[in-house]
Amino acid sequence: MESFNTIINSPTPVLVDFFATWCGPCQMMSPILKEVKDELGDGIKIIKVDVDKNRALMSQPQFQVKGVPTLMLFKNGKMLWRQSGVVPREELVKTIKSIQ
Repeated sequence: MESFNTIINSPTPVLVDFFATWCGPCQMMSPILKEVKDELGDGIKIIKVDVDKNRALMSQPQFQVKGVPTLMLFKNGKMLWRQSGVVPREELVKTIKSIQ
């Protein structure tokens, strides 16, 4: 848990993908996240959190993950954006660039 908090407290934007291995839309997000990382490089950190293996984290009041995939964008420990479902690459890149 401490390592997660350390990661999201980064001055570099951190995109957290709460996912499940059995989730079809989550599987659709994987190549999109790779394209976003390829495009933005060191301008973004992307971490994936398996909700089935991290139930305590996803149920914390500040996260309240009810469905997957749920994407959250953090910078300096603050959640600046959140969305559930598949998000197109263009929208993700635009959102991330707006807070860099």
